[in-house]
Amino acid sequence: MSNYQSELDKQGLRGFLEFVEANHPDQLLRIREPVKAEYEMTAIVFELERAGRSPVVIFENVEGHDMPVVTNIAGNRDLLAAILEVDSADLPTAFRERCQDYLPVERVDSAPWQEVAIEGDDLDLAALPIPMQFDVDKAPYITAGQITARDPETGVDTTGFHRLMVSGRNRLGVSLHSRRRMYEFHRRAEARGESLPAAITLGIHPLHYMGSMAYHYPPGVRKYEIIGALFGEPYKVAECGVPGLEIPAGAEIVIEGEILADTHEPEGPFGEFTGYASYRSTQNVFVAKRIQMRRDAMFHSVVSGMSSDHILVSCITREGEILNALRRNLPNVRAVHVPRITCGGLMAIVSMKKTAPGEPQQAIMAALGTEFYTKIVIVVDEDVNIFELSDVMWAVATRVRADEDLIFIPGAKGAILDPTSDPDTFTLTKVGVDATKPDGRDFAERLVISDAQRARGREILAAAGITL
Repeated sequence: MSNYQSELDKQGLRGFLEFVEANHPDQLLRIREPVKAEYEMTAIVFELERAGRSPVVIFENVEGHDMPVVTNIAGNRDLLAAILEVDSADLPTAFRERCQDYLPVERVDSAPWQEVAIEGDDLDLAALPIPMQFDVDKAPYITAGQITARDPETGVDTTGFHRLMVSGRNRLGVSLHSRRRMYEFHRRAEARGESLPAAITLGIHPLHYMGSMAYHYPPGVRKYEIIGALFGEPYKVAECGVPGLEIPAGAEIVIEGEILADTHEPEGPFGEFTGYASYRSTQNVFVAKRIQMRRDAMFHSVVSGMSSDHILVSCITREGEILNALRRNLPNVRAVHVPRITCGGLMAIVSMKKTAPGEPQQAIMAALGTEFYTKIVIVVDEDVNIFELSDVMWAVATRVRADEDLIFIPGAKGAILDPTSDPDTFTLTKVGVDATKPDGRDFAERLVISDAQRARGREILAAAGITL
């Protein structure tokens, strides 16, 4: 491999796999036994999670296909911290601080994904090992596809995940339900009577995954500039067959085409991050015109549903976004946690050192105003471990007075995929919970076992042959 290609690979899926294999080999699992594209890969990842494991998984032998499938690249918080060279608890802060140091991209003349081109009658999406993940899914879905497109008015591009349902040889149903930039770009193109030229990238690095989830940044900034900031160097891109559209040079596969104007077709149901089958969709249509890929391409997939790979990055990025917003006016906020098991965004927990009445309420309003997916915010004192839900629920059970500490915000914008939101307006009532100790009086003293006492307890247990 040339030094040039090695540099491009470093920012792609291959670079990440090499990093894991060299530095965390116990977190890379190669499965050489034959697996079906239907259900089996999903089942394996969920079984690993139930056993408390979340390695990167490479399925080397997918029946009916020559191409391996790589999944769960973003399902392990410790690995994500390792690639940013920080402790796991510092991920949200590192994300917010680094992704604000925008770096211009570096455009290269050629990329490995230009080695093979498939178009015309030869183009058939079924040739790719696209998994069928849940029996409720209407069809196989491309779940790790990053759609890239440009604003028809400003020319600034964006990139992000959108679910893509195989509906034909060259046709994909797509839902733009986040209602963010891609949705607006398509709306602006449609207002001109035009389809939106776009490309789907497969085979990205987790830092691309993470940077693409940044939401709060100036309109003229490119997502690629944020991703480059996370890498600490310019992100390398190359122009694809869609005129003027640049794609990560280290990618594995690029599907070029357009999102049609004024065309809607049934899309879904799909097993979403909420743990439910989702029938809600914007029902847009992507038509593929050409596929470019490496000769030895790997197919990248994200296990859907409530898998860590599907949810964890959105937890970390939302923690960073909310923490950044809160600290502007509340420097006594210590940390924010968005638990994966509450669907990566629907609930946020805020730790603060309360110095005055009303501060928890201020934190609740700021958090809900920052991230519209979030519908429950719990504020706790600094003695509560926000990464242990048992500790958070203890605080709720022992410090909340329902008549004083619950705040309801009716008619607020929620997530389209939240099954409790109104099916027409996607609004719902949001709630804030002040689970800090009551103001103005002495409160019960918490029972504490000191670190020294715990250490001594472990020594005694170890001497008895019990290792914790």
